[in-house]
Amino acid sequence: MTVANIILFAAAALILIGLVGILTRRHLLRLALAFTLASTGLNLLLVWTGYLGGRKAPIIDTDIKGLVAESIVDPLPQALVLTAIVIGVAVSALFIVVGVLTSRFMGTADVRHLRKLKW
Repeated sequence: MTVANIILFAAAALILIGLVGILTRRHLLRLALAFTLASTGLNLLLVWTGYLGGRKAPIIDTDIKGLVAESIVDPLPQALVLTAIVIGVAVSALFIVVGVLTSRFMGTADVRHLRKLKW
């Protein structure tokens, strides 16, 4: 089993565990954890798709004469994953704050009891 296969398996496992958690859990904080696991798996999958064996990191030094586009890895998936990580942290923080405030206000963090919050 190669390293690429292990990374692909780990990404698929994280996504699957996150989706199972989203579909089966009713507690807001556990849902936030499940969303975080699924997004981590997707980020790992994106980084894995951008990897090309035998290529160098896209860092430009002072010597760029020998730099050829075929010799470096595409930096776009890395930039997308970095953006997704920042957005994921913000969404997770908002999710946790809403869960804690709902738990304090309603006395429970169960999503089935949140229908009482309708206007």
